[in-house]
Amino acid sequence: MPDKDSNKDLEYCTRWLAEERVGARDAEGLLAQATSDDELFSLYRALANTREPDPVPDEWLAAQDRMLRARIASAGVTDARDLPRTAADQRISLWRGDITRLRVDAIVNAANSQMLGCWVPGHHCIDNAIHTFAGVQLRAKCARIMAAQGHEEPTAQAKITPAYNLPARYVIHTVGPIAQGRPTARHRMELARCYRACLEAAVGAGCTSIAFCCISTGVFGFPQEEAAQIAVRTVSEWLDEHVATGVAIPTVAAVTPAAGAGPTHVVFNVFTPRDEAIYRDLLG
Repeated sequence: MPDKDSNKDLEYCTRWLAEERVGARDAEGLLAQATSDDELFSLYRALANTREPDPVPDEWLAAQDRMLRARIASAGVTDARDLPRTAADQRISLWRGDITRLRVDAIVNAANSQMLGCWVPGHHCIDNAIHTFAGVQLRAKCARIMAAQGHEEPTAQAKITPAYNLPARYVIHTVGPIAQGRPTARHRMELARCYRACLEAAVGAGCTSIAFCCISTGVFGFPQEEAAQIAVRTVSEWLDEHVATGVAIPTVAAVTPAAGAGPTHVVFNVFTPRDEAIYRDLLG
């Protein structure tokens, strides 16, 4: 569990957000409903998830960073270097767990076209989780990117940002196709392009390792089995084009990456036993 200092930071951050939202008097009523650390964090998360990307005081930001890093450390961090390689391909690992607890050069976020994270309070999608544990800096950074771009993020492209409080270095955001259970040839092509775009973004940042979530298989409705087949095939083909089959996996985070390097270690991150079984059938 987080220590007492982290709990103090959580209380301070949540109170500030509540007072910003409803005023000091009504904030007391909100806070009174949170009778445990878990409930208080749920309130913090809901307030942060639904907050516009406005500036925050430096003192609040420092407290948020300490609190989030303490919670991540308390939950336990998995290092991509320690993951076993699959039988089918020594350049690939399969891992079931929380991607916000993975130490790797880049993690992939299944974003929406607004690119500002999930605004549903406490929603347990990957977009919500990544924005929650990265901190409010991530929404602010994405808002600046979108303002400069001037239009919604197209499907099958990739944007890279710092990961802020996450164990990863970067977050690569991609908008997958919305298949609604009936993927077309275009959906299949776009999903493959998502994986390639993320890998190319990782090359530009000098990442040697990258962890993919199951893009488009949540509310976007791409059937899991077919999405996994496309993911494995596309990544394997990309690795064949860029990385020798017998390449030695470099030490993650051993050196500061230089632009022009590229991923030699790909992690397929899954969260459910069903997805793990699907990928295990494909990768051994």
